Amino acid sequence: MLAPRKVKHRKWHKVAGASGTKATRLTEVVFGDYGLKSTEAKWVTARQIEAARRVLVRYIRKGGQVWTRIFPDKPVTSKGSEVPMGKGKGAVDHYVFAVLPGHVLFEIFGIPESQAKEALIMAGHKLSVKTRVIKK
Repeated sequence: MLAPRKVKHRKWHKVAGASGTKATRLTEVVFGDYGLKSTEAKWVTARQIEAARRVLVRYIRKGGQVWTRIFPDKPVTSKGSEVPMGKGKGAVDHYVFAVLPGHVLFEIFGIPESQAKEALIMAGHKLSVKTRVIKK
């Protein structure tokens, strides 16, 4: 799974959702020919990113290239089951990336348009965020 090697702060505060805001960076296809763009704001976990990446790699075989434009760096904590109230914050459970509407999540290059669109749609099904396929 994707996780940062070294972090300044092991546990982060849980911030309020970014309602009404749109992405100002990572909004255009830069490296590939086709991209997968989010249309809503949600957290995407490291497991979901890896599952989508595997779908794309399986589709392109050795004919193309895939770029993952997001990296899960936000730690999410959870307490064990049957732990009483209080007693501090739980341990880091997994990492997420906070996606905003307009973020380009994946880019693909080197395969025909029909295959690229099909691969990106299948990868989008693996994510918790609604997506659409865009062209450079």
